Amino acid sequence: MPRASVVIATHDRSARLDALLESLRAQTLDDFEVVVVDDASTDATPQVLAAHAVRGGLDLRVLRREANGGQAAARNDGWRAARAPVVAFTDDDCVAAPGWLAAGLAGCEAAPTGAVVQGRTDPIPEELGRYGPYSTTHWIHAAGPWFETCNIFYPRALLERLDGFDAAAYGRWGGEDTDLAWRAIEAGAPVAYAPEARVHHAVHVLGPLGRLRAAAGAGQTMRVFARHPELRRRHAVRGLFWKWSHYRLALLIAALVLPRRLWPVHLWLAAPYLAHEAQRSGKALAPYVLVHDLVEMGAAARGSLKHGRLVL
Repeated sequence: MPRASVVIATHDRSARLDALLESLRAQTLDDFEVVVVDDASTDATPQVLAAHAVRGGLDLRVLRREANGGQAAARNDGWRAARAPVVAFTDDDCVAAPGWLAAGLAGCEAAPTGAVVQGRTDPIPEELGRYGPYSTTHWIHAAGPWFETCNIFYPRALLERLDGFDAAAYGRWGGEDTDLAWRAIEAGAPVAYAPEARVHHAVHVLGPLGRLRAAAGAGQTMRVFARHPELRRRHAVRGLFWKWSHYRLALLIAALVLPRRLWPVHLWLAAPYLAHEAQRSGKALAPYVLVHDLVEMGAAARGSLKHGRLVL
């Protein structure tokens, strides 16, 4: 039996997946398996997987879904097919450092029994030059609160007890990884951080409209706040806001609706957002960033009201 099972859900990222599999070949740990769930890819993913299988040197199993069901369902197929007592999740747009698995297993052994262990994630160094206001990536330097599956280790027994990801509730929209971790916490599982277990995440350039589309879809993940009040209690800014930028934006909106005679209060309320945005984006992009934040906060409000727990 392998010591760890790496589970990857993939869809139409054949080049990214190839790079990830190459990084898994370079692991310092050799006693592990890789389970890839191809979620109905239409690109060269089957050919990439077949080439790695023929090449050998990697304990690779491939599961194929004929209809795209989203990452939650694909990951459930993956971990249920896994054989090891520890399941390491990463994503098809990541590259693992050579010592990732060894450090992750060491973190699991050092953590309390049954712990969920989060590893460190940074952008792919060669892609940092692409990062900007129209792109997205991940920096994860602590355990939680979102518990992204780009780099996280679960005891298989815990996944069995929780019945894995809630694919019915989250579908293709995201938030299923956060939900799973908080259900684990509520069931008594400890959490730990393994900073030496490192992966690097792609920098995705979405473009101006792509970033706005992503912001407009943010409300879909608000279900996790409704399901897990402790998440909101611990991590919502001022108990109400999803992000600090939303809180500052709310102060700015309050400043705009106050009577003009209260101009000192206007300045006091508006200053945090304006100062932060000047540092975050510069004057040229300030209007775009304002629109982005308005769209995102509005989407969060609609999504959270739909699920019965207001978060802005």
